[in-house]
Amino acid sequence: MYIKCFSGALIGIDSITITIEVNVSSGLQLFIVGLPDNAVKESQQRILSAFENSGFSMPGRKVTVNMAPANVRKEGSYFDLPIAIAILACTGQIECADLEKYMIMGELSLDGRVMPIKGALPIAVNAAKDGFEGFILPYDNAPEAAVVDKISVYGVKSLLQVAMFLNGKHQIERSETPSFDDEITGLYNIDYSEVKGQESVKRALEVAAAGGHNVLMIGSPGSGKTMIARRLPTILPPMTLEESLETTKIYSVAGKKIDSSGLVRLRPFRSPHHTLSNVALVGGGTYPKPGEVSLSHNGVLFCDELPEFGRAVLEVLRQPLEDKMISISRSQYSVDYPANFMFVASMNPCPCGYLTHPEKSCSCKRGDIVRYLNRISGPLLDRIDIHIEVLPVSYDQLSDKSRNSDSESIRKRVCEARKIQQTRYKDDDIHSNAMMLPKHLDKYCELDSKSDEMLRMVMNKMSLSARAYNRILKLSRTIADLDNSERVEFSHLAEAIQYRTLDKQSWI
Repeated sequence: MYIKCFSGALIGIDSITITIEVNVSSGLQLFIVGLPDNAVKESQQRILSAFENSGFSMPGRKVTVNMAPANVRKEGSYFDLPIAIAILACTGQIECADLEKYMIMGELSLDGRVMPIKGALPIAVNAAKDGFEGFILPYDNAPEAAVVDKISVYGVKSLLQVAMFLNGKHQIERSETPSFDDEITGLYNIDYSEVKGQESVKRALEVAAAGGHNVLMIGSPGSGKTMIARRLPTILPPMTLEESLETTKIYSVAGKKIDSSGLVRLRPFRSPHHTLSNVALVGGGTYPKPGEVSLSHNGVLFCDELPEFGRAVLEVLRQPLEDKMISISRSQYSVDYPANFMFVASMNPCPCGYLTHPEKSCSCKRGDIVRYLNRISGPLLDRIDIHIEVLPVSYDQLSDKSRNSDSESIRKRVCEARKIQQTRYKDDDIHSNAMMLPKHLDKYCELDSKSDEMLRMVMNKMSLSARAYNRILKLSRTIADLDNSERVEFSHLAEAIQYRTLDKQSWI
């Protein structure tokens, strides 16, 4: 007897439909073909044990399972459930009249329970696109898949429950599509009001948040660099539904924990340790998976103690910082992962950390300082829009009881600036000033003669690159937006220029 059912396979953060065909004929062995990996091949033992513990039996005949298309490699254990259901339907142990209406995914434990899987959301999106009426998947993944409102999602806990559902002997309640709420007030347990002093640094981070710019903070240990960086997501605009769906797909494919609502609602903040590898940062592996730059998509990637990261690790950041995308190629296929993130880094000014400290003296030799700073290449430094010095906070500032600006008030100003940018770029495929192309600079960052002369002088004196020139103009446009100014004025350009004064050569 021959029968087929449907499942899905992940390619990057997207999915394709997999047709699982089962044929029972004379013989005594189970064959799984269609380019399965070892985890798929091992499903035979899990399925056999799940059958025995659920009251079903494996047919004492030859069972051939084909997974089409055969040229796409099938990875993971989440094909257990569809293969098991297809075998049961093929041997008459369950009804199969409506089987082709459903997409089925799930890993089986030895006692027949259905275990959670990765990538439920992109598979649900693909199932809805291909016209399936229902999606049967593990109960724990149901809220995530239910975000797709064009398909009925059924969360199941066991193989027996699925069999009874398909036989019409048991009803499974359809998972409700969660409502999307972009209100984030109260969801963060940290706030910018907790940062004492550092008004110039908080202003720089506000500018960065308003335009989506990258930031490098340089200061001695204990000056508050990490504390300020960790509060950056609290002043970023709330995620839109589109951003939330795209970020959730990445987290789903990576197997990361997702909110009980089924969506990633808060902008990601990733802070990897400096010992991570190239693959861990940008993604990859034998079977490519997203790395930290993709997990930071629509959020913040924070690299504390930037010079301590390996030189090769830092250099692989250059492409995603420029392209907002990371491409991973293998011999038979390639995948693209989105990587549109704000890059925020912190570092000491020297190996001992006290070169710029107003009270403590630096014990480093000049050659040690140069070697320390040279760990960050010029091309990478060029891609960082804002360089800001973070000085130690005095006792008077720490003990000051007056209330500082909180995250909500800063976020309101940031959101207003972002609205201006959305209106400005409504006909372009960009969303913030940091994404402007040269043609946009000519149109939206026109300078008067006084401003142009000042920028010319700074470029010559500091020997800045063409990329630094572009980034100064982008910054000045963001500062003008925060000031609700139609044109880039002299004061806006002057503030933007001061954020480049910690360029490596002038710093030494």
